[in-house]
Amino acid sequence: MKEAILKTLQALKEGAEKRNFSQTYDFIVNLKEIDLKKAENKIDEAFHLPHGRGRDAHVVLFSDAVKSVEGAEVISSSDLEKLAMNKRTAKKLANEADFLFGDPKVMALVGKHLGTILGPRGKVPKLLVGDVNSLVSSSKGSTRIRLKDAPVIQCTVGTDKMSDEHVAENIEALVKHLERRLPRGKANISKMQVKLTMGKPAKLELA
Repeated sequence: MKEAILKTLQALKEGAEKRNFSQTYDFIVNLKEIDLKKAENKIDEAFHLPHGRGRDAHVVLFSDAVKSVEGAEVISSSDLEKLAMNKRTAKKLANEADFLFGDPKVMALVGKHLGTILGPRGKVPKLLVGDVNSLVSSSKGSTRIRLKDAPVIQCTVGTDKMSDEHVAENIEALVKHLERRLPRGKANISKMQVKLTMGKPAKLELA
């Protein structure tokens, strides 16, 4: 599997125009024969990539108890109320945040002030429980797997600044996870593609 992924990555890079910024690798999986009307077939979870994302995920914590955590943006109740008054900034946060967590005590406020912005984007915060530092550290190197209404999964697996080996190993780990996670495993996968931010998708052919 890894050799096939490496060939695809090399072909992508050879065919890509040179850019003066780092591009992200997206992994796209088209599914078949999966009933998304059944709640148990929907997915919304973080998957920790073996070699990280190339650039840290944007992690947001809504909390009054947590004052600061390295690698995360912490938003208190008072900050939340100010944010709610600036819809443009609130939408920017919702679009840019990869993972959001909320302390149980402030979740009602998050829903009240940002529910209409976060909800439609599928960014409703998960409950902030357990060791905060470990949660943030793990989230920074994770990608989000989301399968809701359409039979397709698209997620970040690295950047072009990473070695091909590391990106390939990230994709390989993700494929193996999906094969375990999907109801019928490999039989649910119709097509897999990899693309750079500004490039066209390249089909990944796996035996």
